[in-house]
Amino acid sequence: MKHILKSCVAASAIVVSAFAAQAADVTLTISSWAPPTHGANAILWPAMIEQIEAATEGRVTAEIKYGLASPPAQYDLILDGAADFAWIFHGYTPGRFSATKLIELPGYEGNAEAASVAYWRAHEKYFADLGEHKGVKLVGLMTHGPGVLHTNKDVKSLADIAGMKLRIGGGVAGDAGAALQATGIRVPAPKVYETLDSNAADGVMMPMEGKASFKLYEVAKHTYTMPGGFYRGSFAMIMNSDAFDGLSEVDQTALNGVFGETLSRIGGQMWDTIDGVGAEAINTHDDNTLTEASAEDIAAWGALTAPIIESVLAEVDGKGIDAAAAKAFIEEQMAAN
Repeated sequence: MKHILKSCVAASAIVVSAFAAQAADVTLTISSWAPPTHGANAILWPAMIEQIEAATEGRVTAEIKYGLASPPAQYDLILDGAADFAWIFHGYTPGRFSATKLIELPGYEGNAEAASVAYWRAHEKYFADLGEHKGVKLVGLMTHGPGVLHTNKDVKSLADIAGMKLRIGGGVAGDAGAALQATGIRVPAPKVYETLDSNAADGVMMPMEGKASFKLYEVAKHTYTMPGGFYRGSFAMIMNSDAFDGLSEVDQTALNGVFGETLSRIGGQMWDTIDGVGAEAINTHDDNTLTEASAEDIAAWGALTAPIIESVLAEVDGKGIDAAAAKAFIEEQMAAN
């Protein structure tokens, strides 16, 4: 997996396409908030750029820019037209999204690719009419792999988590932390390393990829996993509507063939790749440990998650969506991928 990521990083430095020698008519701006080495910037966006160039025969391209806004401000950045594309984490803006929480629930079986494809299909079937991404063009949805717990002390059981200070991203992850009797600390992902390094938190709930992407192997050397994860993170790739509308009809049609399920699948594949790199980081650092939940803890976690699932289903039902049917649809689609 590490070799795969290194290859993708190298490829992103010089995005090669059949149209590289041509000057594009339109260059769109991608706002990104993770480090350049993160999979979103090393794999996802370069893959999208390559597909955009191929679909439009080189007339449209894009470039990544960093530091345009904080992670929670990315949505408004796109609304305002200060950038053309961004990726957002739904949990950073509490109250703005509800249906997105369905994919965040613990217990789904399957990798990020299967979950991301199922997520897009569920959006098309159940959520699109809610207009939760109002004002922007939704071009993809994705979820990272199962959320795990990375800590600076060795956690051997669920009981060890009670009372710990954990950085938690928001959404269902926050509910999971509360169920485990941990104190949640809200900081964006780019601030995780310094938060742990300063001992302002005892650990972090993140997917396995964080072990490498955010160098958690240095500041959170112990990892505790639960089958199906403690949660999954919900992300969207969004585009400024005016930027899309300003393209020719031919290029709009071409890009719509790139967006949606295709881009969502690429996003899921990216998360699976970097989760593998994160897992490898544990193996290559002798002072890092991995603990898998015991049968007793799996049963206990199942009991703790029941109220979380019930609460999210009720919230989504309140939006006029058959939440139980949507959840069952996601499970069915994940099993088929």
